[in-house]
Amino acid sequence: MLFGRKKRKPISIPQKQVTEWKYSTCNYCSTGCSIELGLNDKGKVITSRGHAGADVNRGKLCIKGLLEHELFNSSGRGTQPLMRERFHEAFVPASWDKALDHTADKIKEIQNQYGRDSFAVVSTGQLLTEEFYTLGKLVRGCIGTNNYDGNTTLCMASAVSGYKRSFGSDGPPGCYDDFEHTDCLMAFGSNLPEQHPIIYWRLKEAREKRSFPLIVVDPRVTMLAQFADIHLPITPGTDCVLINAMMHVIFKEGLEDRTYLEAHTHGLAELEELINDYDPITAQHICGIDEDTIRHVARLYANAGAAMSIWTMGINQSTHGSDGVSNINNLNLVTGNIGKPGGTSLSITGQCNAMGTREWSSCSGLPGYRLLENPQHRQEVADYWGIDQAFFPEKRGLAETDIFPAIETGQIKGLWLVATNPMTSMPNTSRIRKTLEKLEFLVVQDSYQDVETNQYAHVYFPASVWAEKEGCHTNTERRVNLTRNALPPYAESKSDFWIFNQLAKRFENGHVISFPETAEEAFNEMRELSKGDGRILDISGMTYDKLEEAKGIQWPFREGQMGLKGHSRLYTDGQFQTPDGKANLICVDFVDNNERPDEHYPFWMNSGRVVEHFHTRTRTGKIGNCNKFSPTPYMEMNPDAAEALGIEHQSYIRLASRRGDAVVMVQLTQRVPRDMVFIPFHFHDCVNRLTLGLLDPYSRQPAFKQCAVRVEPVDQLEAARLNAERRAF
Repeated sequence: MLFGRKKRKPISIPQKQVTEWKYSTCNYCSTGCSIELGLNDKGKVITSRGHAGADVNRGKLCIKGLLEHELFNSSGRGTQPLMRERFHEAFVPASWDKALDHTADKIKEIQNQYGRDSFAVVSTGQLLTEEFYTLGKLVRGCIGTNNYDGNTTLCMASAVSGYKRSFGSDGPPGCYDDFEHTDCLMAFGSNLPEQHPIIYWRLKEAREKRSFPLIVVDPRVTMLAQFADIHLPITPGTDCVLINAMMHVIFKEGLEDRTYLEAHTHGLAELEELINDYDPITAQHICGIDEDTIRHVARLYANAGAAMSIWTMGINQSTHGSDGVSNINNLNLVTGNIGKPGGTSLSITGQCNAMGTREWSSCSGLPGYRLLENPQHRQEVADYWGIDQAFFPEKRGLAETDIFPAIETGQIKGLWLVATNPMTSMPNTSRIRKTLEKLEFLVVQDSYQDVETNQYAHVYFPASVWAEKEGCHTNTERRVNLTRNALPPYAESKSDFWIFNQLAKRFENGHVISFPETAEEAFNEMRELSKGDGRILDISGMTYDKLEEAKGIQWPFREGQMGLKGHSRLYTDGQFQTPDGKANLICVDFVDNNERPDEHYPFWMNSGRVVEHFHTRTRTGKIGNCNKFSPTPYMEMNPDAAEALGIEHQSYIRLASRRGDAVVMVQLTQRVPRDMVFIPFHFHDCVNRLTLGLLDPYSRQPAFKQCAVRVEPVDQLEAARLNAERRAF
């Protein structure tokens, strides 16, 4: 008996005639995969592949990387600068000179009338590092506003804050190679198979070679939780309680590394006193994990020869994300798991070059992890750039999440957005919409003209995408990697590096400060600024040719260092970036300030990624083979909860919070508990219309993960029609 078609034809993949391969780095997540772009004889990129000689990905790519070559001619690309007097009028094409002149004049006009800090700049995590450095030079050295930040505040600020509080400096202390050496791994709010598939492959391969327990802390049964040995379905926002209870057990049973603690940390007595109040019997009623499981996990982690923790947005995007990171650091300090193979606190970064902005953009300080609050640091950079130190502020200005409220209150009158789209990425979308309408002047610089925030722009700068430029990224494990230029800029778009340089010429200090003409010259400036005794972020031994030959080098990599391998781990000698070289044990007391489900809004709303999409789908939403797997907003709902409300699988419902509502399709699954729904955050017209966005007091990062919603019926035909229109648009 024959099944299927009578004359079945096998699937065939047409041969692609590649005449040249260009070395590059994937521009999606922070994994840092080395890729090669295949060009045909007409100079068009027609395919992409992973580089087999790169240690990070070893030839592998996820679905996004495999299809990345389709980006360069995707719909919505910006073709020329645009201008208009009012945001509700039609755009008019303009020359680059006219658009840049007008922008510089408006910035000066606003600053002259309202003060230097009345104009703000918000950047991204997706530029090349040399572009971040140049933008920082422009903003800190020429424009002079102190209200300058990156949208990495939305994803990595709590990790940065936690590292600084514990270790005295930003910089993940571990690496992917730690998977090969650890004896226990604990993942907090991290779903690697969908967030960072190639990092998950590295972890999976390590566990196949050498079995070790995997513990996943997540309120949802994620894909990683399904592969775990132990899944802890924690009550949202209570990670600090769980960790404190684990440390309670560790100290009570004498499992701590007392020798390491006494030699390399401060605050031991205070921490021991705090955790006396977090016995597992009490903690279980807060965090939702039973006392026996807490004890078992604590013993498992503390008794491991080497244990490591990883986390992503489940920790960071919380009202106490910085405390969560600090407490993970506490756990690893208490057990002596910092700076050794297999023992680390490793934040899995979000955007492709979020590390680059943390290192070199000058958003929260000055280049190379220098602090505005440190007079010596201000003097070093001022001397190198050739300006007066007094031009720099003496402390950091507003974070991104504080810049928008400052627009509401009239403190900020103008804004320049670089490759970020707050109409989709910021919480409480309706509030952001009203905020943008109040601006006297908004500049949007993006590769795509159809980004939602451009509806409110007065000037639009079309920027090139990564393969049309040259420069570096830094990945999650501090590995600097290179992107070689593969294509000319699309239409009349220009590289961000060129735009920053040209705008600098229109400011007084732009004629004092030297702005390199090439990205490699800017990289050489960064190398010089990274030198210095005791500087942890040292890239002085790197060159473009070395980076390409090694397929990425981890910092620190100092001038004169032999070979092509940097330092895999930080703090291997137990010396931290604090004044006396000792790490800080941070006392973290639980504060329950989240919105919680109640009788009016009975469900927790959780959000996260799916593997096919990246962020707000500005790019992946235009790639057919990415978009077809996840084309429409949906939510996961527990079947028992759905049955009680009369909701059927694949029907439409309205989700409502205290801030807004959204219509989504229902997917029934046991992956979420009865009192929770889960929504992918990639759909701009959905999740951030509902989110609360309370801010962490240290990092100013919003709590995207926890808020309360209710489920309401909706007309099915009307919802289907609206959804079809949205997809067509």
